[in-house]
Amino acid sequence: MTTVVELGIPTDRLGFARTFDRVSTFEFQVGGMIGGSPPLVWTSGPDRDSVRRALEDDPSVDVIASVADDAEGSTTDDETAVGPNDRWLFRLAFGDGVKLFEEIVTENDGAILTAQGREERWMVKLLFHDRESVSACHELLEQYDFAADVCRISGVNDLATARTPLTETQYETICKAHELGYFDVPRGVTLKELATELGISHQALSERLRRSHAALVSAELSDRSAPMEIDP
Repeated sequence: MTTVVELGIPTDRLGFARTFDRVSTFEFQVGGMIGGSPPLVWTSGPDRDSVRRALEDDPSVDVIASVADDAEGSTTDDETAVGPNDRWLFRLAFGDGVKLFEEIVTENDGAILTAQGREERWMVKLLFHDRESVSACHELLEQYDFAADVCRISGVNDLATARTPLTETQYETICKAHELGYFDVPRGVTLKELATELGISHQALSERLRRSHAALVSAELSDRSAPMEIDP
């Protein structure tokens, strides 16, 4: 059964620890699926210059570019729904912690749906084909000392039980994309091929995936859960 898992991971295991040390109010939201090229990341804090300087001095990330802020109304194919007007967009390359995390998730047939953080903690939502893959992934995360807390596990065969913000069509699209390897690194299917499989246009699929991702991010940012034990 397809399963969604939400993890909380300390920043000193994945990245941004130095940035949080320097900017206590720092928050971030990855503006696209992690994997492939360096992702776009929405950031917030006291002011743009403080955030930029902290990121540039953080050994866990490399600042590729300072792209835009919400006030400029910038839009790209990679970004998700924008937030308040005090958020700034950077293209960042993550270090070894995120690369190893991605590798562990991918090797266990998982996909990273969303990633964001506040208060020195990453909140990551993952999609797996079954509970066995979840357990195998969690064992490796423990082995490599990621200190990951499982905050929620949902079976998405039942939309009500999963408490997903997705519509049925969006849910089916995300599941098909995951099944065919769209979120894998490297991708197992292109956007065009996925659109053909679903019988919709390339543009319609692109918009549906963007809306789905935005819905998942918004739901995660507005809903916090206490850590729980993972199934054995």
